[in-house]
Amino acid sequence: MIGEDFNRRTALNLMGLGLAGAASGALAQAPGRKLGYAIVGLGGYATRQIMPQFKNCRSSRLVALVSGTPEKLARYGDEYGIPKTHRYSYANYDRIRDNPDIDIVYVVLPNNMHAEYSIRASQAGKHVMCEKPMAVSAAECEAMIAAAKRANRKLMIGYRSRFEPHNVLAIQLARQAHVGRTRIVTAEHGFNAQPNQWRLDKALAGGGSLMDIGIYSLNAARYLMGEEPVSVTAVESTDKSDPRFRTVEDQINFMLRFPSGAIADCVSSYSSNHNRYRVVGTDGWIDLEPATSYEGQRMCIRKDGKEAVRDVPPGPVNQFVGQLDHLSECALTGRHPIVAGEEGLADLRLIEAIYRSAREGRQIKLA
Repeated sequence: MIGEDFNRRTALNLMGLGLAGAASGALAQAPGRKLGYAIVGLGGYATRQIMPQFKNCRSSRLVALVSGTPEKLARYGDEYGIPKTHRYSYANYDRIRDNPDIDIVYVVLPNNMHAEYSIRASQAGKHVMCEKPMAVSAAECEAMIAAAKRANRKLMIGYRSRFEPHNVLAIQLARQAHVGRTRIVTAEHGFNAQPNQWRLDKALAGGGSLMDIGIYSLNAARYLMGEEPVSVTAVESTDKSDPRFRTVEDQINFMLRFPSGAIADCVSSYSSNHNRYRVVGTDGWIDLEPATSYEGQRMCIRKDGKEAVRDVPPGPVNQFVGQLDHLSECALTGRHPIVAGEEGLADLRLIEAIYRSAREGRQIKLA
C-alpha cells in the first residue's frame, strides 16, 4: 500500500540508502578542513549552478579558478574572494600541482577537452570531478581512469541526479520491486537547442543530443534497472536542412534490452522539450516529471489500483551540494564514488553502440 507508512519509511530510506550513499546528503561531518576545489571552465553551468553552491557545502570549498578569459577570472575571482595566485589560465594550468590548497579539480569544459584536463589534473596529484559525458570516446574514458589509478587519486563523473532525493527513492523502489518486477522503463529527455552553441559542433561535443541531454535517458535506464543491457537498437531522425544540425544529430530513439527481459525505450532530442521517466512494473508504475531537472521534481506512483502524487522529503542538501561533498568525503575516507569513472565509461560504451546501431540500421549485441 502507498500510505502513511510509505512516507515514514521514505525519510529513513533516504538517510540510509546504500545504493546512493551520499545522495540524500546524509554524510558524516568531514574531519579537519574542507577540501579545496578548482573549477576549470567558467561557462554558465559552472558559474550559475555549481559555484554558488559551495557556500552550502560542509566538506568542500572553492579555492581556485581556471579560464582562458581574463575578464572572467577577474570577475568571478573578485566575487568569490579567490586570490590572484589561485587564478589560472589554460597556459599555466599545470601549475596547480604546486598549490596545496587545491585538492580537487572540477572539469566543466566542452566534451572534447574533458580527457586532457582530467588526465593532467590526475598527473598533478589532484582528485578529479569531470562533467558528463565523461569524454568523447570510450578509449578516452579508459585513459582517464588509468591516469587516476596511477596517481592514486579519485575520479568521479558529474551525475548530479544520483544525489537528488526523488531519483534516489525511485532507484530504491524500482530495485526493490515496489510496483512489481520491472518490465519497461521509458526515459525521454530533450530541449529546443538554440543555434551557435559549442554543443552543436561535433568537433567540440563529440556528437549531438545523445552526448548531451540524451545521457540522462541512458543513465536513468541503467540506474533504474540495476543491470546492464545486452543489446541496443537505435534510429536517428535529423532534419539536415536545419543549420543547427549540420554536423550533429537531432533526435535518437533507442531501445535497450536487459538480461531480465525488461526493456528501456529512450528518447534524446534537440528539437522537443521533455524531461521524464517512468518505471512500469507488473503491479503498477513510478513516474517522475520532471525527472532530472535542476529542481521541481515530481513523483507519482500507481499501485494496487490507486494513483497518488507523493511528496519526497528533501535532503538536508540539494543535488549539487550532495555531489560536491560526496567526492570530498570519498577523498577523505578512501570510499569509492558511487559515480566513479567506470560509470562514465559504461555510458560511453553504450553511446558508441547506439550510434553504431543507428548508422548501420541493426541491433547491436553487447558484451
